[in-house]
Amino acid sequence: MEFSKQKAEMIERLQAQGIKDPMVLQALDTVPREKFVPVAFMHKAYAEEALPIGFGQTISHPYTVARMTELLAVHNGMRVLEIGTGSGYQSAVLCELGVHLFTIEINRTLARRAQKILQQQKYYCAARSGDGNLGWPAMAPFDAIIFTAGAAAIPERITGQLKEQGRLLIPLGSGQEKTLTLYLQAGGKLESLAREKFIFVELKQPQSD
Repeated sequence: MEFSKQKAEMIERLQAQGIKDPMVLQALDTVPREKFVPVAFMHKAYAEEALPIGFGQTISHPYTVARMTELLAVHNGMRVLEIGTGSGYQSAVLCELGVHLFTIEINRTLARRAQKILQQQKYYCAARSGDGNLGWPAMAPFDAIIFTAGAAAIPERITGQLKEQGRLLIPLGSGQEKTLTLYLQAGGKLESLAREKFIFVELKQPQSD
Protein backbone atom coordinates (compact mmCIF):
# COMPACT_ATOMS: atom_id res chain seq x y z
CA MET A 1 0.00 0.00 0.00
CA GLU A 2 1.09 3.57 -0.69
CA PHE A 3 0.79 5.82 2.34
CA SER A 4 2.28 9.13 1.17
CA LYS A 5 -1.14 10.78 0.71
CA GLN A 6 -2.41 9.63 4.11
CA LYS A 7 0.82 10.76 5.78
CA ALA A 8 0.61 14.21 4.17
CA GLU A 9 -2.98 14.53 5.37
CA MET A 10 -1.88 13.54 8.88
CA ILE A 11 0.80 16.25 8.95
CA GLU A 12 -1.68 18.89 7.73
CA ARG A 13 -4.16 17.76 10.38
CA LEU A 14 -1.52 17.94 13.14
CA GLN A 15 -0.62 21.48 12.11
CA ALA A 16 -4.31 22.44 12.15
CA GLN A 17 -4.57 20.91 15.65
CA GLY A 18 -1.79 23.17 16.89
CA ILE A 19 1.42 21.14 16.59
CA LYS A 20 4.06 23.76 15.78
CA ASP A 21 7.49 22.24 16.42
CA PRO A 22 9.00 21.66 12.95
CA MET A 23 11.33 18.93 14.23
CA VAL A 24 8.40 16.98 15.70
CA LEU A 25 6.40 17.33 12.48
CA GLN A 26 9.43 16.20 10.46
CA ALA A 27 9.90 13.17 12.72
CA LEU A 28 6.26 12.10 12.30
CA ASP A 29 6.55 12.70 8.56
CA THR A 30 9.61 10.44 8.43
CA VAL A 31 8.61 7.50 10.66
CA PRO A 32 6.51 4.92 8.74
CA ARG A 33 3.58 4.59 11.17
CA GLU A 34 2.08 1.76 9.10
CA LYS A 35 4.98 -0.50 10.14
CA PHE A 36 3.94 -0.26 13.80
CA VAL A 37 0.26 -1.24 13.46
CA PRO A 38 -1.18 -4.75 12.95
CA VAL A 39 -1.78 -5.66 9.31
CA ALA A 40 -5.56 -5.72 9.88
CA PHE A 41 -5.49 -2.01 10.77
CA MET A 42 -2.81 -0.86 8.36
CA HIS A 43 -5.35 0.99 6.22
CA LYS A 44 -6.06 3.19 9.27
CA ALA A 45 -2.40 3.79 10.12
CA TYR A 46 -2.57 7.57 9.65
CA ALA A 47 -6.14 8.11 10.87
CA GLU A 48 -6.66 10.20 14.00
CA GLU A 49 -7.53 7.27 16.24
CA ALA A 50 -5.92 4.82 18.62
CA LEU A 51 -5.52 1.33 17.16
CA PRO A 52 -5.32 -1.97 19.08
CA ILE A 53 -1.99 -3.77 19.11
CA GLY A 54 -3.04 -6.67 21.37
CA PHE A 55 -2.98 -7.40 25.10
CA GLY A 56 -5.34 -4.51 25.81
CA GLN A 57 -2.81 -1.99 24.49
CA THR A 58 -3.04 0.56 21.69
CA ILE A 59 -0.90 2.70 19.43
CA SER A 60 -1.88 6.24 20.41
CA HIS A 61 -3.53 8.82 18.15
CA PRO A 62 -0.99 10.66 15.97
CA TYR A 63 -1.90 13.90 17.77
CA THR A 64 -1.23 12.33 21.17
CA VAL A 65 2.23 11.17 20.06
CA ALA A 66 2.98 14.54 18.46
CA ARG A 67 1.83 16.58 21.46
CA MET A 68 3.67 14.42 23.98
CA THR A 69 6.86 14.65 21.93
CA GLU A 70 6.45 18.41 21.60
CA LEU A 71 5.93 18.84 25.35
CA LEU A 72 8.96 16.69 26.20
CA ALA A 73 11.12 19.10 24.14
CA VAL A 74 13.91 16.62 23.43
CA HIS A 75 16.85 17.21 21.15
CA ASN A 76 19.79 15.35 19.67
CA GLY A 77 21.99 13.56 22.21
CA MET A 78 19.58 13.63 25.18
CA ARG A 79 19.19 10.52 27.30
CA VAL A 80 15.49 9.62 27.44
CA LEU A 81 13.67 6.88 29.38
CA GLU A 82 10.38 5.67 27.91
CA ILE A 83 8.04 3.69 30.14
CA GLY A 84 5.79 1.57 27.92
CA THR A 85 7.31 0.68 24.55
CA GLY A 86 3.99 -0.63 23.26
CA SER A 87 4.01 -0.69 19.46
CA GLY A 88 7.38 1.07 19.31
CA TYR A 89 5.99 4.04 17.37
CA GLN A 90 6.67 6.66 20.04
CA SER A 91 10.12 5.09 20.44
CA ALA A 92 10.79 5.53 16.72
CA VAL A 93 9.70 9.19 16.80
CA LEU A 94 12.07 9.86 19.70
CA CYS A 95 14.91 8.04 17.95
CA GLU A 96 14.24 10.09 14.82
CA LEU A 97 14.90 13.18 16.95
CA GLY A 98 18.35 11.83 17.80
CA VAL A 99 17.94 10.92 21.46
CA HIS A 100 19.69 8.07 23.23
CA LEU A 101 16.57 6.09 24.07
CA PHE A 102 16.06 3.56 26.86
CA THR A 103 12.64 1.91 26.66
CA ILE A 104 10.84 -0.59 28.91
CA GLU A 105 7.78 -2.72 28.12
CA ILE A 106 6.16 -5.01 30.69
CA ASN A 107 4.61 -7.36 28.11
CA ARG A 108 7.33 -9.58 26.70
CA THR A 109 5.52 -10.32 23.44
CA LEU A 110 4.96 -6.63 22.72
CA ALA A 111 8.55 -5.86 23.74
CA ARG A 112 9.98 -8.44 21.33
CA ARG A 113 7.67 -7.31 18.52
CA ALA A 114 8.53 -3.64 18.98
CA GLN A 115 12.26 -4.32 19.17
CA LYS A 116 12.11 -6.30 15.93
CA ILE A 117 10.23 -3.54 14.08
CA LEU A 118 12.51 -0.82 15.44
CA GLN A 119 15.60 -2.73 14.31
CA GLN A 120 14.08 -3.38 10.89
CA GLN A 121 13.47 0.35 10.51
CA LYS A 122 17.02 1.05 11.74
CA TYR A 123 15.97 2.77 14.95
CA TYR A 124 18.45 1.61 17.54
CA CYS A 125 17.79 1.97 21.26
CA ALA A 126 18.33 0.12 24.52
CA ALA A 127 15.17 -1.91 25.09
CA ARG A 128 14.07 -4.49 27.62
CA SER A 129 11.02 -6.13 29.11
CA GLY A 130 10.32 -5.33 32.73
CA ASP A 131 8.37 -3.32 35.29
CA GLY A 132 8.45 0.31 34.19
CA ASN A 133 7.44 1.45 37.68
CA LEU A 134 11.04 0.72 38.71
CA GLY A 135 12.57 2.74 35.90
CA TRP A 136 16.07 1.79 34.74
CA PRO A 137 18.38 2.79 37.61
CA ALA A 138 21.50 1.28 36.04
CA MET A 139 21.18 3.70 33.10
CA ALA A 140 20.10 6.77 35.11
CA PRO A 141 20.14 9.72 35.27
CA PHE A 142 18.00 10.77 32.30
CA ASP A 143 17.40 14.14 30.69
CA ALA A 144 13.74 13.24 30.18
CA ILE A 145 11.30 10.49 31.18
CA ILE A 146 8.07 9.80 29.30
CA PHE A 147 5.20 7.51 30.31
CA THR A 148 3.03 6.29 27.43
CA ALA A 149 0.30 4.88 29.71
CA GLY A 150 -1.70 6.34 32.57
CA ALA A 151 -0.95 5.96 36.26
CA ALA A 152 -2.64 7.03 39.50
CA ALA A 153 0.58 8.65 40.70
CA ILE A 154 4.23 9.01 39.73
CA PRO A 155 6.02 5.78 40.70
CA GLU A 156 8.22 6.64 43.68
CA ARG A 157 11.39 5.16 42.18
CA ILE A 158 11.23 7.34 39.07
CA THR A 159 11.98 10.88 40.19
CA GLY A 160 15.43 9.98 41.52
CA GLN A 161 16.40 8.88 38.01
CA LEU A 162 15.73 12.31 36.48
CA LYS A 163 18.50 14.89 36.08
CA GLU A 164 18.24 18.39 37.52
CA GLN A 165 16.26 20.48 34.99
CA GLY A 166 15.05 17.22 33.44
CA ARG A 167 11.48 16.82 32.18
CA LEU A 168 8.99 14.15 33.23
CA LEU A 169 5.80 13.62 31.23
CA ILE A 170 3.11 11.32 32.61
CA PRO A 171 -0.68 10.83 32.20
CA LEU A 172 -2.15 10.92 35.72
CA GLY A 173 -5.57 9.96 37.07
CA SER A 174 -8.12 7.18 37.33
CA GLY A 175 -10.46 6.13 34.55
CA GLN A 176 -9.78 6.50 30.83
CA GLU A 177 -9.37 10.27 30.82
CA LYS A 178 -6.00 11.29 32.24
CA THR A 179 -4.32 14.58 32.96
CA LEU A 180 -1.17 14.59 30.87
CA THR A 181 1.20 16.42 33.19
CA LEU A 182 4.64 17.84 32.43
CA TYR A 183 7.07 18.30 35.31
CA LEU A 184 10.46 19.96 35.60
CA GLN A 185 13.01 18.69 38.11
CA ALA A 186 14.12 21.83 39.94
CA GLY A 187 16.08 21.85 43.17
CA GLY A 188 15.31 18.21 43.79
CA LYS A 189 11.56 18.79 43.47
CA LEU A 190 9.09 18.31 40.63
CA GLU A 191 7.50 21.52 39.42
CA SER A 192 4.37 21.20 37.27
CA LEU A 193 4.63 23.08 33.96
CA ALA A 194 1.60 21.98 31.96
CA ARG A 195 -1.59 19.91 32.18
CA GLU A 196 -3.82 18.63 29.37
CA LYS A 197 -6.62 16.05 29.19
CA PHE A 198 -6.11 12.89 27.10
CA ILE A 199 -7.38 9.31 26.89
CA PHE A 200 -4.79 6.66 27.83
CA VAL A 201 -4.71 2.97 28.68
CA GLU A 202 -3.52 2.11 32.18
CA LEU A 203 0.12 1.46 33.00
CA LYS A 204 0.30 -2.31 33.44
CA GLN A 205 1.40 -3.72 36.76
CA PRO A 206 3.51 -6.88 37.14
CA GLN A 207 1.50 -10.03 37.76
CA SER A 208 1.90 -11.66 41.16
CA ASP A 209 2.75 -15.35 41.31
